[in-house]
Amino acid sequence: MYYLRTESSFDAAHFLWKYEGKCRNLHGHRWRVVAEIKSPDLKQEEQTRGMVVDFGDLKNDLRLLCDLFDHSLIYETGSLREETLLAFRKEMFHLEEVSFRPTAENFAAYFYTKLSDLGYEVHRVEVYETPNNCATYEGK
Repeated sequence: MYYLRTESSFDAAHFLWKYEGKCRNLHGHRWRVVAEIKSPDLKQEEQTRGMVVDFGDLKNDLRLLCDLFDHSLIYETGSLREETLLAFRKEMFHLEEVSFRPTAENFAAYFYTKLSDLGYEVHRVEVYETPNNCATYEGK
């Protein structure tokens, strides 16, 4: 089995709705996303002969996924009052609504799914909230 790893990062704020602890408050992270794909075989086509995929394509696809969240406020659906959202929008803040609690664990599964949807055979995705705290998701 062959494995390729690449990583990207983004800076974003979030908070954990209905959480009793420090993370219920708005705070930010430099989120680091490490994606690992796999393949039992190497491609045989001329351009990609001897490769699992072109690293440039994998790096670009992960970067585009991360760029969506860069310098944004990530919030869970239903976690902010409409008037709060309206005020943020009036200030022209970059808001990204997600349907899940924005934890490292859920983001690992999110990026795993998004890369899989792009056709990659994803082995695992790691998401670091800090240099020392990481969540990993591997498919079933």
